[in-house]
This record gives sequence, structure tokens and C-alpha cells, in this order.
Amino acid sequence: MKDISNLEKQAINNAMNGQWTEAIKFNESIVKIDKKNIEAYLRLGFANLQINKIKKSKQFYLQALKIQPNNGFVKKNLDKIKILESKKLVSSNTTPLDPLLFVDIPGKTKTVSLVNCGPKSVLAKLTVGQRVFLISKKRRVEIRTTDKEYVGCLPDDLSKRLAIFIKNGGIFSVYIKETSLKNITILIKEEKKGAKMMKFVAFPSDLNVNLSRMESSSGEEISDDDAEEISLLDLEKLAENLNNEEKDYLPFDHEEKNEESED
Repeated sequence: MKDISNLEKQAINNAMNGQWTEAIKFNESIVKIDKKNIEAYLRLGFANLQINKIKKSKQFYLQALKIQPNNGFVKKNLDKIKILESKKLVSSNTTPLDPLLFVDIPGKTKTVSLVNCGPKSVLAKLTVGQRVFLISKKRRVEIRTTDKEYVGCLPDDLSKRLAIFIKNGGIFSVYIKETSLKNITILIKEEKKGAKMMKFVAFPSDLNVNLSRMESSSGEEISDDDAEEISLLDLEKLAENLNNEEKDYLPFDHEEKNEESED
């Protein structure tokens, strides 16, 4: 078991640095020792998908399904692979997964599920950590890939708020946090605030706060209740989240491991 623990650490460290080939080698060593190690099979399926070894990825996910027939995460990825195979698509390349990427910073970041998601042929190619972009339209804010493929839209309340920030020079970075053929979750991070928006928080707990003031660009100083700046407690939370992020690189909810099939 000690050998497996060391192999797991090396596999995860390599994956965090985007060294997928090395990560695969360590995970393959694990399944040689423990043929029922489902987490290693899941990591193998995921790692092979990152380097577009679709057939190998499918084999490892099918092996995981034999161990846990009702594993929802595996079924979602097999559905994704099916589309990639049928349309001869390749998964988008990813950069190394930065442990800090998905850390929540109050007022500065927002995790949100998209609405009106795009076609499955586009969603199937998305990968966790992939950068996407905000495109402000007249009545909504869309999410698109570097190839301008439509991914989905922000909910109306968030669209309305961010459209004002973007119009006034705000800059945001956006990353895929969770992906399936039906649902896409992104993380939005404020990188720069326009001069007229300096008094306003990008992501308050109430997205409708100060909207009228923002629209007129003549808002008063934000009260302490509205301001959501990083406090000492927030920094402690950030450090705690970083430690948790470093423990695993798989983009799935551990509660899904034993999820019963909805079919």
C-alpha cells in the first residue's frame, strides 16, 4: 500500500504539471499492483483524453465501469468520447492545472452554471482548466472558445451586471470548471476594473445591488455591507483551498463515485 501511495503522489504531481505521459505511466503501475483501483483507472481515462488518445481513454473508463457499473462520472465521459469518435473530433488542449485556478476570492471570482448551452459537438471538446471568453451581446453575455464556438450564456442577472463592467473597460478571465454534454460550469475572475467601476464590486452576494448607480456611472461610495474585499479570514480560506486543490486533479465530484444511474 505504501508503494501505491507513492505512485499516486507522483501521478497526481505529474498531472498537475500537465505531464500527462508520465502521469499515465505511474497510474499504469498502480493498476498492475491493484487491478481494482478505480481512481487509477479514472485518472488514466482522464489523462489519455488530455493527449487525445481517445481509444485508450475509452478502454480505461470501460474498465472503471466494470468495477462500478453505476458510476455517473464514467458514463458522462463515455458519452463525451462517443461524440468525439462519431464526429472525429479532438479534445481541446489544456495547460497544466494550476492549484490556484479555482480558488474562490470573494467579490473577485464567480462560479456559475451556463444556460442555453451549445451543441454537444462543441461541449464534448471542452476540458477542465480550458480558457474561454466573454462576448457581450445586446441582451446577453455569451461564452465562446478561442475558435469562437458557442459554449453557452451567463444567467440574465449576471449577464446584465457584467455587460456594464465590460462596457466600461472591465477585463475578466474565464475557465471551464466542470464539463459534461448537458451542463457547463465556469469560473470567472475579475482581472481589471474600468475607471468608472472602481467603486463597485464585480460579484457581490446580491448581483442586483447598485445596478442603477452602475448604469449611470455616478454611484456613491459602496458601504461596508456591499464591499466584499479580501480579509484575513478570506486569505486563510484561500490557503486552505489551495491545500485541498493540490490533493487531486480529477474534475469530478467525489460524491459521484457511487452515484446511482438516473436511467
